[in-house]
Amino acid sequence: MATASRRARPAPGRTGAARPPAAPTPPAAPPGAAGPAADRAVTALYHSHYAALVRQAALLVGDVATAEDVVQDCFIALHRAWWRVRDTSTALFYLRRSVINKSRSVLRRRAVAGRLPLPAQPPLPSAEDSALAVARLSLVRAALRALPVRQREVLVLRYYADLPETQIAAVLGISKGSVKVHAARARDTLRAALADSGPST
Repeated sequence: MATASRRARPAPGRTGAARPPAAPTPPAAPPGAAGPAADRAVTALYHSHYAALVRQAALLVGDVATAEDVVQDCFIALHRAWWRVRDTSTALFYLRRSVINKSRSVLRRRAVAGRLPLPAQPPLPSAEDSALAVARLSLVRAALRALPVRQREVLVLRYYADLPETQIAAVLGISKGSVKVHAARARDTLRAALADSGPST
């Protein structure tokens, strides 16, 4: 009886009523861990803005292949850091700033290496009007590459990303007045360059 009584006695630290053990607390997700919300949000941004961001980056770094790498890296970084995004409406802003910063890094590496390759041009179509259009675009790209980096960034964001001056200032971290100054100087330089390089008649 004593033995049976001992066996029936609840284990130390437990009450007589049987309760299921509490579920173990899962380990905290490491910073940067992506979840379904990040997957959905970044995928939507990718489908909506990838092509435009690649075009902008190509004008900054000079070739499409590098621009694609830049933009893809920026999307990956955004996905990993989605847990930091407090307001999802600002995600595109951070993407644009990331593209600008990564494009600058590409240009700095090229400058240190002492090489700045020209972008590969698409093959010219046979029609004369199309060939002239491609040649003109090539002149514009060459003139754009010759601009100081800050002026080039302002023009790309203004005329290719179609951002207002206030958003350009926020993306580049400069004042609205500086945006106006850089844009005006860049436009003057481009006009002069294109006038000098235009086809002679």
